[in-house]
Amino acid sequence: MSEQPLQEHPASMLSVVEALLFASDEPLAPQQIADILTLMQGGEQDRGRRRSAETVERTIQDLNELYREEGRSFRIVEIAGGYQFATRPEFGVWIGALMKEKAKRKLSVSALESLAVIAYRQPVTKPELEAIRGVNADYVIRTLLERNLITIVGRAATPGRPLLYGTTRDFLKHFGLKDLAELPKPREINELLAEAEYEVEKRLLKEREAQAAGEGVAGTDADDAERTPPEGGSPPAS
Repeated sequence: MSEQPLQEHPASMLSVVEALLFASDEPLAPQQIADILTLMQGGEQDRGRRRSAETVERTIQDLNELYREEGRSFRIVEIAGGYQFATRPEFGVWIGALMKEKAKRKLSVSALESLAVIAYRQPVTKPELEAIRGVNADYVIRTLLERNLITIVGRAATPGRPLLYGTTRDFLKHFGLKDLAELPKPREINELLAEAEYEVEKRLLKEREAQAAGEGVAGTDADDAERTPPEGGSPPAS
């Protein structure tokens, strides 16, 4: 038994259009969606394809109506000649917080180390950064520039006139700083690291002492069991 065309199944049509828009990274024009439907249906004439494009637009309207009835936080919006999912404006503040949190998590250890060098030594050149870290800094600098955490602040008065890099206002926002003066001093960082190392060592020492005490109690109990004579008997000969 052959499958019936999608347009004869309204529920399937809704699901297919929704799935295509959900999976696309860019806006999809109604005709693009119609072409996909036509391809999956074995091909039609141009006139039928035009009708399919109109059907796609009606389907998108039906989907938005469904989202409104269910109180969903998103809609399908028309943008750049096509359609794409978008969050409703009233949820923008929450999405903004999510983006900031994701940006923080995505900074690699290498990026954070390079950012720290730039923050404390700025203005600094790429060769200076590479000399300090001992690795090529092309990718890290490009990443930090794209995130607008650093910017080009000039050129060094050295052979080749290399670019100088410094931090931006977004850097301050990213780490919740009022200005660069609020950066922790190297001495404070060393003290924090030393304190953390001391706390770890103290905890490990307590765990070892607790483990040794537990083994000692177990050993004493075993020794006492060996020395205790059975009921009605005599202690073992020494």
